Amino acid sequence: MDISNLITHIEALIFASEKPLTSMDVVELINNAFGFMEDKVTLDQVETSIDGIREKYAAEFYPFELRQSGGGWQFLTKREYHKTIAQLNGEKFLKRLSTAALETLAIIAYKQPITKSEIEAIRGVNSDYSIQKLLEKELIIISGRNENLPGKPLVYNTSRHFMDYFGLNSAEELPRINEVLADQIVEPTLVNAEHFDVEEGNLLAVTEEGELVTKVDDIITDDEPETDMPEDINPA
Repeated sequence: MDISNLITHIEALIFASEKPLTSMDVVELINNAFGFMEDKVTLDQVETSIDGIREKYAAEFYPFELRQSGGGWQFLTKREYHKTIAQLNGEKFLKRLSTAALETLAIIAYKQPITKSEIEAIRGVNSDYSIQKLLEKELIIISGRNENLPGKPLVYNTSRHFMDYFGLNSAEELPRINEVLADQIVEPTLVNAEHFDVEEGNLLAVTEEGELVTKVDDIITDDEPETDMPEDINPA
């Protein structure tokens, strides 16, 4: 099968599939459909065709593109059309998740594989209900047990459905926490703030060792010990 003909069949497969298709999935499906061919379609041919499809739909006049998401290839609308198509279904899927469930999902996504006790240690509350809801929505899965902990507790990971929904191909594509918070400034709350000149930038700071200190110009340090000794008395 020549590449131009192969491309259209691959497009049809990916478009019609209810789940992401890997390149190997495509190879198998094409060869099954054309079992009479003497020369079977190879992985290199499929990957070359997929590169051509990606380049084709990268053009500005297409509102969708071919992307690797959820562990395979899918046709997805481009980011600039999000607000337009969001009117059709909005955020109704995520709105059905409580704040507690979203917190639990975020912890699992960034800390996976993780046990329920570890989740609860981070959240500080019982997470049975949240975990159950996430399992029901197939956003997380039970991936096994932690053999190194007492009782060998269950271990949770995000599911392929989670990756698919959020347009990710793997957990490594999750935004880093420091990237998410990069533009956010966390200002400290001063104790006895009236004693500090906040306008001049004399705020609290944290040293490299993690110690909380004050950045006050006239603060007394260990290098300059306080003394009540009068100036006109010379020490012996």
